[in-house]
Formats: sequence, structure tokens, C-alpha cells
Amino acid sequence: MAYRSVFDAGVITSEFDKAGISPHFIPCVWKWVARNPSCEWTDIPSLPAAAYLVLNSKFKPLTSTLHSRVDSSDQVTTKLLIKLQNEAFVEAVIMTYDTRLGKYCGKPRPGGLRSTLCISSQVGCKMGCKFCATGSMGFKSNLSSGEIVEQLVHASHISSIRNVVFMGMGEPLNNYTAVVEAIRVMTSSPFQLSLRRITVSTVGITHAISKLHNDLPGVNLAVSLHAPVQDIRCQIMPAARAFPLEKLMDTLQVYQKNSKQKIFIEYIMLNEVNDEEQHAHLLGKLLETFDVQVVNLIPFNPIGSISQFRSSSDVKVSNFQKVLRGTYNIRTTVRKQMGQDISGACGQLVVNLPNKRSSVNAELLADIEDLRL
Repeated sequence: MAYRSVFDAGVITSEFDKAGISPHFIPCVWKWVARNPSCEWTDIPSLPAAAYLVLNSKFKPLTSTLHSRVDSSDQVTTKLLIKLQNEAFVEAVIMTYDTRLGKYCGKPRPGGLRSTLCISSQVGCKMGCKFCATGSMGFKSNLSSGEIVEQLVHASHISSIRNVVFMGMGEPLNNYTAVVEAIRVMTSSPFQLSLRRITVSTVGITHAISKLHNDLPGVNLAVSLHAPVQDIRCQIMPAARAFPLEKLMDTLQVYQKNSKQKIFIEYIMLNEVNDEEQHAHLLGKLLETFDVQVVNLIPFNPIGSISQFRSSSDVKVSNFQKVLRGTYNIRTTVRKQMGQDISGACGQLVVNLPNKRSSVNAELLADIEDLRL
């Protein structure tokens, strides 16, 4: 029999309710398991007798295991390979940042080092983006909310996680119900992450974007735009045919009006595809009516033999940034590559066994949630 993760909030709430057990005991169970992932149910003190029966018959503390971890030579990136109960694998990435490199009201932020977890929501991905290694896997399965939360549990035993970004394997809004439920668990006891420290990235699933603010008010939205016109988006992101750029931008306008939140824009730089000065002007005009938190220009990360693209030169990236900043007054950053040597960088997550470990000096970075003005 396949057991459910105890962090599958809907399932455990339903099972406790059927057994007449108060849901107030659930955070106690979560807290114990988060601290002691290999515990037995009988280790948890002060639960009703019926709760032990339900837990033993229906649930496992963790349904996944940490198969392996590998540290990048940058000394600030760690990739986790996590084995699920069904023998499938997903990857998650821990990234260390320096809060003081971010800005708040124009001044350096207080604080210091802390970690962000890049989390997966699916095994594989349906979107098929041609620059992304995960897309080459095709779609295998959705993760349950518990399997998503368990990535946070595994990572928390390696580093103290402050921020979570849904930028790992899969399209989060294609697994909407599980992602929303997982985030609700992450923002409750014992994790108690702030919604302002959780970012959901999407290629533009318009119907789900329309629901997101009502279900998770305050969560950050990052949109993987990657091209300023529909035909280029379709060339590099097949899913763009189902979610046309014009409809996506209209949806984002409504989302921004209702949520009163700025939107993060992600833009991968592909040589001679979307990185010319004309593309920068088109992007600037596309975004000039939006309240954009930042446009994050992402250097393309090679994905081995499946790559049909080349990285844009530093000069092209710099010129692109100058157009957005200078002509359109759009805050624009260039994402520093992290974890490229362990295939843990943006667009490189595809299940394989790691083979490299650490060794050179680290360069600490500002995180996406620290880019607020």
C-alpha cells in the first residue's frame, strides 16, 4: 500500500476529521516530523490514541528520501536529488545569498547570510521550453503537496531556509491545487515562512494566474516572459501557443490591479534569438504600462547535447540592460550564474546523478526577494 505524506494537508485533515481527531494536533505532528524525519509515530508525545492508529495505517513521516547532495565549486549552491515513493526523482537547489547586498528604500538591507530553496512541483514538465533541460524529460507526474513540502524538510536539515522559489522542475501553475496547499503548509506552523518570501514562477498559465491572488494574497509572482513578441515565444516556448502574449499581458494587468503587487519578469538571453537591441525596445514598450519589480536577465546555461542555443555575449546583455534602464526606466538586473558546474543553474534541472563537489572561493549574491526598492 502506498502511504501518504503526513504533510499532505488535505488528506491528513480529512482522515483526522473522520476519526474524530481535532485538527489542532496536526501542526504538532508536522513540527515533530520536521525536526525528526526518521521518527516513529510512537515517538510523538501527547497525541490521542486514535491519532496513532490513523498515522500508522495511512501515513509515513516522509515518503521521500534524500538520495544524494552535491555542492558546487561556487560554495554557495547545493543540489539535492530526492527520491520519491514511486521511485521517481526530483531535484531541488539550495542557494546562499547575502541579504546586505539587497536594497530597501535605497539603502542596504540589514542582516546577513541566509538560504533560498529552489523547489520542484512536478517530475518533468509539460511546457517543453526548448532552452530548458527539464522540458527534455517530458511530463512524468505531479507532486503531491506533501512531496513538495518534503523538499523543504530535507533542505532545512542542511541549511536554514528563509525564502522558497518555485523555479525548479515543472510548471507550478499546472499543479495548482498541490502548490497552493503546499505553500499554505509552508506558511503555517512549524515552518512559518512569509508569503512575501515565496515566489511562484510561471510561463504564463493565464487561468491560474487569475486565481492566484485570491488563494495566496501576498505571494510573489514571477513570469517567464523570455520574448517580447508572440512568434519568438512560440519558437522557444511551445506552450505560448495556448497562452498568447496579448492574453497573458491582459491577465497580468488584471492581476496587478487586484493584488497591488509588482511583478518579477524573467528573460533568458539567447544569442541571435531574443537579445538584440530591437528586442529590448519591444520588451520595454510591452512593459511600460506595468509596475514591474525587476526584469531579471538570465544568461543561458548550456544543457549538453540537447542545446540548440548559445549564450548571449556580455556586451549584448549589457546593452540590453542599458536600453531597459535608460530608455524605459525599468529596473533590470543580470542573474549571476550559480551551480552551473553541478547542473543546478537556471534551466539545467534534469534528473541525473551528481559527480562534482566543492572548492573555490564563493561570491555572495543578492536574492530575488531582496531586489525590492
